Amino acid sequence: MGKVKLTVTESNCRCGYFKKGDEFIVEDLCPPLCHELWNVIYPFVYALQNGAELDYGKERSKQFDARCPDGGRVCIHGETLD
Repeated sequence: MGKVKLTVTESNCRCGYFKKGDEFIVEDLCPPLCHELWNVIYPFVYALQNGAELDYGKERSKQFDARCPDGGRVCIHGETLD
C-alpha cells in the first residue's frame, strides 16, 4: 500500500484544529484529522494508496483537492509519495 501526503492549503477551521501548511503522511492508519474531513477524503486516499489515478482538472493524476463539509472551511491537497 502506498503513502499519501496530505497538505492543508487553506484553513479557517471552526475549532482551530488545522493551520495552512500542516502536513500528514498516511500509510496504514488514519492521520489526526477531524472525522468530518476524513470521511470526505478517505475514498480518495484509499484509491491513491492502491494505485488509482483520479480526475484532476482536465487530466488524470495521482492527486486530489478537497474541502471540508463545514462550508469548505479547510482545504486539503492529497498526493502520492513514490
